[in-house]
Amino acid sequence: MSKTLYLYTTLGCHLCEQALAIVQPILTEVAFIKDEAGITLELVEISEQEALVAKYGIRIPVIRLSGKDEDLGWPFDAGAVKHYLMLEPSI
Repeated sequence: MSKTLYLYTTLGCHLCEQALAIVQPILTEVAFIKDEAGITLELVEISEQEALVAKYGIRIPVIRLSGKDEDLGWPFDAGAVKHYLMLEPSI
């Protein structure tokens, strides 16, 4: 069963570009290691929904894996993303 990783972002957000650069290689690695579709990345433009602006406006970029209640807000690095995705144990 494939999962979706949502990246909450908005146009012109340079931190969101940095987050995408961190997340994309990890998802590629997951698909390679597990030899399956892995985790699908979906960019969510928060400016299109008032509720998302209220929830994530000052926290973006934020990632949330489908099926999880918790999200991971900026700042994060590759290790934090892998831990959030339960790909490696915490340090």
